Order: sequence, then structure tokens, then C-alpha cells
Amino acid sequence: MEVGLTERLDSFVRKHNDRQLAAIPLAVFVVSILILAFVFASSGAPVKLGMEFKGGTMVSVATEESVPSIEQKYADYPITDVRQAGARVIIQFGPMSNELQQELVSDVIDSYESVEINQIGPVYGESLQKQAVKAVIISFIGMAIVVFLIFRTAVPSLAVVLSALSDIAIAAAFMNIVGIELSLGTVAALLMLIGYSVDSDILLTTRVLKRRGTPQENITNAMHTGITMTTTTLAALVVMYLVSTYAYLLSSSLSQITLLSNISIVLIFGLVADMMNTWMLNTSILRWHVSSVGTRRRKA
Repeated sequence: MEVGLTERLDSFVRKHNDRQLAAIPLAVFVVSILILAFVFASSGAPVKLGMEFKGGTMVSVATEESVPSIEQKYADYPITDVRQAGARVIIQFGPMSNELQQELVSDVIDSYESVEINQIGPVYGESLQKQAVKAVIISFIGMAIVVFLIFRTAVPSLAVVLSALSDIAIAAAFMNIVGIELSLGTVAALLMLIGYSVDSDILLTTRVLKRRGTPQENITNAMHTGITMTTTTLAALVVMYLVSTYAYLLSSSLSQITLLSNISIVLIFGLVADMMNTWMLNTSILRWHVSSVGTRRRKA
């Protein structure tokens, strides 16, 4: 599979000039930034915040009641989400007063068996939100410093940083489009994307700048290795997504694992974006850089 994909991608890269290659990923990046900006302007955050960051209560119960009937039953509470997960129903509520929360807990315990209740206060959620933002910023800055130390050249280093930034922006915009909230799990997925992005970009940049041969030959060699790495990871993530999302269809004893489902789908889309950014955007910048350096040397 990856051999055919590599050949088609290599042929595409060879047939298009640097501007044409960069145009598509840059356009997707700009659209992603616009989506994040719109969500930020309307909600105060670039991605819809999950319960961990804004506070709330999550209730999991074993019941045969339908989702609409449960929504109607708890309509007087700040209910934000109700979903079926195998033989259980998960109900999520936004922040509420202590009195209302105690009333909710009493009602749920009296009405259902096998009840699981998780509560996060808004103050603690805000603290987690700040820590998550710091983690992403520090990771990104650390990655940028390491990249500059490795290559000691501005253009290739900036290309790696731009590609990683685009991966995160596209993945975050995708979360907004499909309705995935920002949780501790999806923050972890975005942090992992930084590592995946830098891995493939450093592979490409090292092959092009530090190996003998023409730039296109080195790009092709790097592409064979990089596509194999990425498709292997994607295959594992697809399996994880299917098992964590749909395993309950095989047996009522199994339930949907929302955390793993969200992590895997964010990583899948982020890695697809990384393939585009690495082998189109970063490749076009490196080809232009190598060509420009060669031209200056000939003139000198």
C-alpha cells in the first residue's frame, strides 16, 4: 500500500514546481487559522473546551432508557451531552451550583444502578486549562530550539517549525468541525503530533541537506522511509479508533472508550495533514532553499 502511495506522491512532487506544491498546504493552513479564529471570537477559546477545562459533572449509568428520554428527564439541568456507550449511557453536565449538583447526584443515585459520577470544579478546570496551554507552548518552543541547534540554518529550521505549527492548527480546526472537545486526552494527541511532525521533517531535511546526490533523489529516498513510518502508525491508530469506538457493537459487555476514540481520530487526521505538510510544503521550501544556495555559490 505504502509503495503505491509513495510512487504517486513522488510523481506528484516531481511534476509540480515549488509554488504549486506549497499552495495547497498553505491554503489549508490559512483556512484552519480562520476556523480557529472564528471559534475563539465566538467562544473565547480556539477549540471547544471539554469538561476537564471548564468544569462540570459526568454521569455514567447502566440503563435501557433511550437518549431522548434521558435528555428530557434532566432538561432542567445544564446538560451538554448524552450518548450511548454499549449498555451504558453517559450524561455530561456543565458547571452548576452546589445545591443543584447535590440534587442531581441524589436523583441519579435513586433512579439508576451501577452509577459512576465524576465532578470537576470550574476553578480546577481553569487551572488545568492554563497548565495545558503552558505544556503546548513549552513543547513547541523546545522543539523549535532543538531544530535550530541541529541544522543551524534559518530556512530549513523555519520550514520544520511551520510544518509542525500547521499540523497542530489543522488538527485543532478538524476538532471544531467534527465537534471533538479539547480534553486532557486531545491535548496529549496534539503534543504527540509535534513529535510525529518533527520526526518526518527532520528525516526529510537531513536527507536533503546532509547527503550526497541531487535534492530530488534525496527527497525520494526520504519519502520511502517517511511514508512507511507514517502509514504504519496510521494503521495502528485506525485499529485503535475502531476498537475504542465500535467494540460495543460486538458485545454488550464492552463499552465505547471515548478518550481513546478522540485521541486516535485527532492523531489520524493530524498525521494525514503531516504527510501533506512534510512532502509538499516542507519539500517545496527545501528545494527552493537548495536551489537558491546553489545559485548564490555559482555567482560567487
